[in-house]
Amino acid sequence: MSVHSSIIREVLQQTDALKAGDLRKHRRVPLSLSGRFMRPDRTEYTCQLKDISVGGAAIRTTDVPEIGERVVVYLEHLGGLEGVVARITSDGFAFAFKVTEHKREKLAAQIMWLVNKDDFPDEVGRLHERIGTRGRRTTLRVEEGVIIDVELLDVSASGASIGTPARPPIGSLVIAGKTRAIVRRHHGHGIGLQFLSLLSPEALRDRFP
Repeated sequence: MSVHSSIIREVLQQTDALKAGDLRKHRRVPLSLSGRFMRPDRTEYTCQLKDISVGGAAIRTTDVPEIGERVVVYLEHLGGLEGVVARITSDGFAFAFKVTEHKREKLAAQIMWLVNKDDFPDEVGRLHERIGTRGRRTTLRVEEGVIIDVELLDVSASGASIGTPARPPIGSLVIAGKTRAIVRRHHGHGIGLQFLSLLSPEALRDRFP
């Protein structure tokens, strides 16, 4: 869990650095994802993600755009990322993102999940004692700020099980009650969440009264 927590802190620190305008603080995370990119004339080309941070990414491709050109790169698990080509590399190009604050926050959570998903297969909070809360209600804030009423099935210091017919994408960022979390899995009654930070018993009582 300590390794996971350190990556959470690093990704969130990268988001803070981006808000401060210091792109040099973004350490790229090696990550291989297939995709395609579109140039301004709407032609599309296949590509492969090489590495990524909350500020930009390096792309492998044989079809290289020009420096300063605006591109939209579509990657599996991450969706579309718009940006401007910053430099040409030996095997493709690197581009800087032009995205909203909400998109950056979502991207930070998605990167964290992709980097760690193999270490936590279908496990949500199994390292911490679960507290049964079936019958209690809370709220779940999903994409575009939509808030839905859900059932809090159980909760621990590191995550929660939520009863809901909604199925936000695995890896997406949500807010359960007052707590930011990542959707880790879908199950028969709803979804499993992992919190972005461990909660003390006092924090659990405050955020899930």
